[in-house]
Amino acid sequence: MAIAVAEWRALGMSVRVITANGADIGAARTGVERVLDDIDCACSRFRSDSELSRAHAAGGREVQVSPLLARAIRVALRAAEITDGAVDPTVGGAVKTAGYDVDFAAVEPDGGAITLRMRRVPGWHRVRLLEATNRLTIPAGVEVDLGATAKALAADIAAERAAAVTRDGGVLVSLGGDIAVAGAPPAGGWQIQVAENSEAPITEAGETIAIHSGGVATSSVTVRRWRRGGVEMHHIIDPETGLPARGPWRTVTVVAGTCVDANTAATAAIVRGAKALELLTANSLPARLVRSDGGVERIAGWPSAPL
Repeated sequence: MAIAVAEWRALGMSVRVITANGADIGAARTGVERVLDDIDCACSRFRSDSELSRAHAAGGREVQVSPLLARAIRVALRAAEITDGAVDPTVGGAVKTAGYDVDFAAVEPDGGAITLRMRRVPGWHRVRLLEATNRLTIPAGVEVDLGATAKALAADIAAERAAAVTRDGGVLVSLGGDIAVAGAPPAGGWQIQVAENSEAPITEAGETIAIHSGGVATSSVTVRRWRRGGVEMHHIIDPETGLPARGPWRTVTVVAGTCVDANTAATAAIVRGAKALELLTANSLPARLVRSDGGVERIAGWPSAPL
């Protein structure tokens, strides 16, 4: 079987789909495109007509939501619970205040000074989802941002959907560097090059790992950055302060059973800072952490540095 690759841009990020059987690439791409459209309609905070925006506009009233948005909210609340609040979906207001209030492509890279206040975000416990009926309540004044988990969820769903239409062999889906695989992998597993920027070119010198199942996710403060009044800002918010996280790591890459779990752990590691090594090791999650000065830590079974 010949491997085939489809690449394009959607929702402001690079999308890559790889099939172990090249004949299936067209159907796999179509499946992934549909998932991305569905996720955008359900979860976007930049579209006034998205389900999430309509839930915000309800002003604290309970609303009926689709199974997809309910699943995305459930995933986000679980991420908050298992990380003890380090990955909290109620950071939406803090992200906007920091300057990320439009699609990233439209964010002014170097703007005037802004006033930031240190205060904890509202807290994920305030969001109420009745799972039996998909009824959602977001309190007035609370802004939910699903960016930390919805992209990874989309990768997991897209890989499953794409694998379902392949006839022989598996699928890899990469959404802005969040990677999920499904189905039978090629011999030797899926080869994945680790990079701080998902759009960096693949090179022979790059550090590469192989996975046979699950997902890989990278959280970084080096790519989605902007300046306000000469101060560097980024999109990963520490829920305890409501400000961009200021820890020792500039990039964290994690391998887990799903892309959602990998993304949750990587984001939590950026927020938890020095405690990340202990937490990732305790949960047996292979990870590669890059310090602000470029030093690298490889833990919990992550392969040693290439020679």
